Amino acid sequence: MFEPTAAYQPAPGRYDSMTYNRCGASGLKLPAVSLGTWHNFGDHNPYEQMKQLLFTAFDNGITHFDIANNYGPEPGRAEKNVGRIVREYFADHRDELIISTKAGYEMWAGPYGDKGSRKYLLASLDQSLKRLGLDYVDIFYHHRPDPETPLEETMGALAQAVSSGKALYVGLSNYDGPTMEKAAAILNELHVPFVINQNKYNIIDRTVERNGLKEAASRVGKGLITFCPLAQGLLTNRYLDGVPADSRIATDGRFLKSNALTPERLQQIRDLNAIALDRGQTLAEMSLAWLLHDGKVTSVLIGASKPQQILDNIGALKNTTFSHDELERIDEIAARQI
Repeated sequence: MFEPTAAYQPAPGRYDSMTYNRCGASGLKLPAVSLGTWHNFGDHNPYEQMKQLLFTAFDNGITHFDIANNYGPEPGRAEKNVGRIVREYFADHRDELIISTKAGYEMWAGPYGDKGSRKYLLASLDQSLKRLGLDYVDIFYHHRPDPETPLEETMGALAQAVSSGKALYVGLSNYDGPTMEKAAAILNELHVPFVINQNKYNIIDRTVERNGLKEAASRVGKGLITFCPLAQGLLTNRYLDGVPADSRIATDGRFLKSNALTPERLQQIRDLNAIALDRGQTLAEMSLAWLLHDGKVTSVLIGASKPQQILDNIGALKNTTFSHDELERIDEIAARQI
């Protein structure tokens, strides 16, 4: 076990400017902006860079670090790297942090390293805690619905995660509205603190609106935390004039491919950017603010490779109010067939 070091002293005013939103009807609050570790906490990232990202986040009131068992690369490395930093530098501040992880998929060979079985979820949680070097996580998610496993079995495994003391709360990721409601009913009967849904959501991807998740989560008192809020960088100024040589499209085609930036998509981004400029915001700031404007999104999950990106994203909180005309214009642009 690493001993805490005095090399990092958190900013004393770190809670002064961050907004904290309650997860549905629960007692848990999350910062309006949370830090995700999907892309930038693998072994290919310098340790010093990862440290500075977590330091900058916490210094500015971001108390929630979101991980999954398969984040890396390689799978498991984000948990190891974040866990090491937390133990070395945040040991005296553990109770100020929300650490979440998920039982993702494709973690080990054979029929038991995937999906939603009781064996997989509980084994995954044990492995995650070992990599993190922690006794418990604050939120443990089931990462995606599994049609091959009874919902009662998956929810029962989440119940055991809480009853064993290895998780304080549970969440569901990538569920639609009707399935989430069925799961919530089971968890309620088991007296399990299910507090949050994690789903992809941004101005140009409205899946949670179409599949009923956003409305259902609000109605049954569950929170919603959204990933890919900037559409892998499309909803920023990075691509307004084409594809930069150092952009994600140019350097890493796994999640955002060059064919995503069609002339129609580029015009859509430029038109959204024009609204942002009229608001005195960057496109990224407006895109994050839009997610938070109606109070139904608890927190937005940002990714960052540089500390300044975190600071820039937090700037969205300065103005999350939209006029009726602005919302209508954004909806019209987003609804275009691309």
